[in-house]
Amino acid sequence: MKTIHPDDFRVVDAIKLSNIPTELKNNADDDEKEEKLDKVQQKLSALQDVMYAHNRYAVLICLQGMDTSGKDSLIREVFKEFNSRGVVVHSFKTPNSNELEHDYLWRHYLALPEKGKFAVFNRTHYENVLVTRVHPEYILSENLPGIETVEDITPEFWQKRMKQINNFEKHIARNGTVVLKFYLHMSKEEQRKRLLKRLENGEDNWKFSVGDLKERDRWDEYMHYYEEAINATSKKKAPWFVIPADDKEMARYIVAKIIWEEMQKLTDIKEPELDPKVKENIELYKEQLKG
Repeated sequence: MKTIHPDDFRVVDAIKLSNIPTELKNNADDDEKEEKLDKVQQKLSALQDVMYAHNRYAVLICLQGMDTSGKDSLIREVFKEFNSRGVVVHSFKTPNSNELEHDYLWRHYLALPEKGKFAVFNRTHYENVLVTRVHPEYILSENLPGIETVEDITPEFWQKRMKQINNFEKHIARNGTVVLKFYLHMSKEEQRKRLLKRLENGEDNWKFSVGDLKERDRWDEYMHYYEEAINATSKKKAPWFVIPADDKEMARYIVAKIIWEEMQKLTDIKEPELDPKVKENIELYKEQLKG
């Protein structure tokens, strides 16, 4: 299998999604991909245990992608070896009435991970510059000063909102939260196949929504706004990675490997030293327990 390097997927310059492949060609079979993923799963699980003891860093994993891009299954497979207390998944739906009484980032602040833990945002604060751009009428529900109609939502509004997101991520990164953002880059044809499979497989019928087809009709708009959001917000301390997602198994391995490689940059993460007095008397304590 081709070696996975985070920089091959990291966004450092302006991208155009149509120029980025949605599948990584490397001739690896499913068994090899599963074996590679299993090894990284074990490493990440052990790392989180040490992180918990170290109690200095938290990790925020942000996942974005079109419907059927594989976010749910990726979360299940990449983090399945974690201690259940070490990772929390948040799936952000349409804001409820209480959330709409606060600014749009409020509910995301509440879901940030504690030190020593991972949090996964399945759909993220970026929905506020993605789905709301395709459907700007949603902004009216926020009751913002000066925004009475859709016509009041100017290009400057979106630029300011993306700057606010950058500031949000900069703030939490400076306070010990590692921010890694992944866009699962799936082709429109692959989405068609996955939606059709949901309809043909009775066990998966429940996953299908007519709304999926309506959003699919606006594919080009979503791609345009994804490009703008990613290009405006991929920063050194909160990078975006564009992951080819037509092959779900490979996408899972790539994301897991990138998380592992990025975490290796934090060379100060280590288990705390045993108290010198306890260490000095460890043989005594052992004898007491044996007696």
